[in-house]
Amino acid sequence: MSIYDTLNPEQKEAVLHTEGPLLILAGAGSGKTRVLIHRIAWLMEQGVEPWNIMAITFTNKAAGEMRQRVNNLVGFGAESVWVATFHSTCVRILRRYIGFLGFDTTFSIYDTDDQKTVMKDVCKRLNIDTKIYKERYLLSVISKAKDELISPLEMEMSAQGDFQKKRIAEVYREYQAQLRRNNALDFDDLIVKTVELFQNCPEVLDSYQERFRYLMVDEYQDTNTAQFKLISLLAGKYRNLCVVGDDDQSIYKFRGANIHNILNFEQVFPDAKVIKLEQNYRSTQNILNTANEVIRNNYGRKDKRLWTENEEGSPIVFRQFLNGFEEAENIIGDISSRVGKREADYQDHAILYRTNAQSRLFEEKLILAGIPYKLIGGVNFYARKEIKDVLAYLKTIDNGKDEVAVRRIINIPKRGIGATTLNRVGDYAGAYGISFYEALLRAEEIPNLGRSGGKIRPFTVLIQAMGSKLAYMSLTDMTKELLDETGYIRDLENEGTDEAKSRIENIDELLSKIAAYEESADEPSLSEFLEEVALVADIDSLEESSNYVVLMTLHSAKGLEFPYVYMAGMEEGIFPSYMSINGDNPTEELEEERRLCYVGITRAKKELMLTAARQRMIRGETMFNAVSRFVREIPQEYLEVKKNRDSTAKIPSVQKQAAWQQSKESFRAKPYETQPLVVNKASGLDYTVGDRVRHIKFGEGTVLEITEGKKDYEVKVEFDTAGIKRLFASFAKLRKL
Repeated sequence: MSIYDTLNPEQKEAVLHTEGPLLILAGAGSGKTRVLIHRIAWLMEQGVEPWNIMAITFTNKAAGEMRQRVNNLVGFGAESVWVATFHSTCVRILRRYIGFLGFDTTFSIYDTDDQKTVMKDVCKRLNIDTKIYKERYLLSVISKAKDELISPLEMEMSAQGDFQKKRIAEVYREYQAQLRRNNALDFDDLIVKTVELFQNCPEVLDSYQERFRYLMVDEYQDTNTAQFKLISLLAGKYRNLCVVGDDDQSIYKFRGANIHNILNFEQVFPDAKVIKLEQNYRSTQNILNTANEVIRNNYGRKDKRLWTENEEGSPIVFRQFLNGFEEAENIIGDISSRVGKREADYQDHAILYRTNAQSRLFEEKLILAGIPYKLIGGVNFYARKEIKDVLAYLKTIDNGKDEVAVRRIINIPKRGIGATTLNRVGDYAGAYGISFYEALLRAEEIPNLGRSGGKIRPFTVLIQAMGSKLAYMSLTDMTKELLDETGYIRDLENEGTDEAKSRIENIDELLSKIAAYEESADEPSLSEFLEEVALVADIDSLEESSNYVVLMTLHSAKGLEFPYVYMAGMEEGIFPSYMSINGDNPTEELEEERRLCYVGITRAKKELMLTAARQRMIRGETMFNAVSRFVREIPQEYLEVKKNRDSTAKIPSVQKQAAWQQSKESFRAKPYETQPLVVNKASGLDYTVGDRVRHIKFGEGTVLEITEGKKDYEVKVEFDTAGIKRLFASFAKLRKL
């Protein structure tokens, strides 16, 4: 039996079609990588030399996996097939020929930090006000220009009297000049300079056209304009270009991806053969029907419809909850129930959401339920820089003796207080036996500080003022005023990057957490809030086993698959986002959001649940959003709408109070679990000091101390491997050995 007999008819047709331009429209889960490696094997069987074959993709991981699969399938000669990423390909070419462009072949490749350093120097040299033009924003604009092969001169000419654009073009020109002086390229330059090399040196281009007579490109929908130009130049002589992609999974516009590269392929190559791979090997037919019905609402796409020989499967479940707390609690409860019945493992479940900020509630619920999880494509919520910065401010206001917190934020935002000044303050504190913050309060008494002492005073005045406002202001309002006074949010807004927007969303989620805490606490205080957060963050920092629930954004989920998938936050304004609904080009932006929804749906193999909340905390305020249009686009025959047992009883009550009461209950308890050892404080504990106990994550340990608090017991335990930890009894769920 031939290895090609295992392919379906469309896959086989794509493998055997070797001459001329070929567009393979590969739907989700249709086996596109399998087609590529079999196509390489077929080419070699037809007498094509392996070194004349090139397969190019985006990530080192994808290239490594493809290389391994080619080696396994082809065997002898496979090592001569060029399997690489765009950037590694360009580096290899430039190391040989960049001399034609005036660079030395020993050029450096600058990472993000290197770029920032160069940009700081450029801004200083050009007297650029970095409060108006943030370094990150300038680098982002330059990167987008390079993606579109726009030079500094072209940017300047297109400015047409626009002062801001002319200023940025000036920065772009100087930035490139500095890179040349440093004999360095940034990552965007690797593509741009290779294109420039091929355009300026026909003999070099010809040598690589002869070398790569058969060119294959994976994930073609993610290419930008510069990458498309590079590919078209390489394939210009023999035209044996095979591109594989799915326009319905083009979700990286914010990274420069140009969907028109795949949509207009036949216009650039009129003689192109188009083959559609529509048979899915991953999901049930109901999941595919749902994906098909949602994506068919996009106009900018090529028509195709996924189908499978798999079973029809369960309907898609949609549940609308009262609020985000209830949503998280029920999803975690559903996972816990399924695993408890031994129907699945934790690793079979994925919770997907639109923004990183949405992870916070799920992280807290998973921790409280003692369920292992892993956050993919992001940092633990409480470990993110912006969250740690804001919490450091709150810690300083609450306890100035926390030197780590004080040192973290004394120059955030920049106050011009240098390391020498801080060292002198530290020496003074040590000499007089006082805290670092107390020394800051006496800055005017510290010798040799000079003008730096005057820069310290505004910081200490701010901290003292914020602390005094807690006597008559809520913690939520005080934090908002703190963010306003420091200009932290304004600085992020001025950056204008996608990363900055994500960080603002995370801060908004922290404000929601603070507001939820205040509503649920009997006597809210800054100290208690920080204690509550520290407890959750501390438990979450543990190592997990390989069997864990996966949390990730929809963007991070592309290319992955799970038996059970939950898509949370299916509400207008969340998904699709307000930015896409109210953007400069809402039609295009909404279509990309819908493609993102399609990607999420097609990650599910067996079951898919979509969830929404009637009200959700955003920036500490209750928002009421309609159910996402993407849910409404699913026909009723594919959708099972489940009602919650308690929702109808809770909705008629005062909604805001019900939401905060729910937040209180859901933060302190977990659903669908066996009866915990500590039901409430009155029931007491079944262990005492000296007893051996077990914790679900920390393992075994010895109880050192038990402190009775107003609402709970605080237990100090020395764990055998994790060291000494202080835990709330109702959180810890310790079991006596």
